[in-house]
This record gives sequence, structure tokens and C-alpha cells, in this order.
Amino acid sequence: MRIVAGYIPTPEGLAAVDHAVSRAALDGSHVVVGNTGHEGNYSHEMFAPSTDLDALDARIAGAGVSHEIRQPTSGRSAAVEILSTATEIGADLIVIGLRRRSPVGKLIMGSTSQQVLLEADCPVLAVKGEARSTSH
Repeated sequence: MRIVAGYIPTPEGLAAVDHAVSRAALDGSHVVVGNTGHEGNYSHEMFAPSTDLDALDARIAGAGVSHEIRQPTSGRSAAVEILSTATEIGADLIVIGLRRRSPVGKLIMGSTSQQVLLEADCPVLAVKGEARSTSH
């Protein structure tokens, strides 16, 4: 089995990778983790620094999962990169993280998760990041 996980340096991105790795550990799947800049902006906070990717690589290797981490700089959107990677490797599953956004935010910025969910040729697992606790 081949799994693609979309990664951004947020709790939601880490949840996507963790779910992909947990699944891969069960059946010996190969995981491809992808991270890219926002529409070609490689100074955007969603473009993970190399230290973050190194830590992610060590985390996945520590779980004993076959994997690779990609950080393309083609200028394409994250959704297009995820979908292209899935097609390229013949993915059996895509795992993405979800975060809450306002309807206006979705309209202005688009929705990577929506595009992946609608256009993927394989099943897509959408996961939430760790719930944030609130104190009263």
C-alpha cells in the first residue's frame, strides 16, 4: 500500500502524518509526506523549515515506517502537489489535516482539503489536529 500525507507545520499537519504513519505501521505501507509553499511563496509559514522536516523524518524512521519526504518548489498549489504525488506513486490513500476556517476564509483563500477530497482518484482520510484546551 502507498500513502500520501499532506504536511504543514501545524497540529493538523502533524495529525495527518501521524495517522498515515500509524496506518503504514500496521500493514507495511510506504508513506510519502509532502510539504510545499503557499502558491509558490516559500517564505510562507506553511513551508516547513529543514529542521522541522529533519525532525519529522526522524519521527517516522523511529516508527520503522518506509517513507520519503518531499518539498517541491514548483509553484503549484498544495492540493495540486498532493494530487500529483498520489497519481505518480499510485497512492491507495491520501491523508490530510483539517482546520476550521470561516466561510469567507474558504472563499478568499480556497480550500486545499476541498480540492483534494473532490479530485482524488483514491480514498482520502481527513483528520483533525489535537483539540486545543480552553480554560474558563
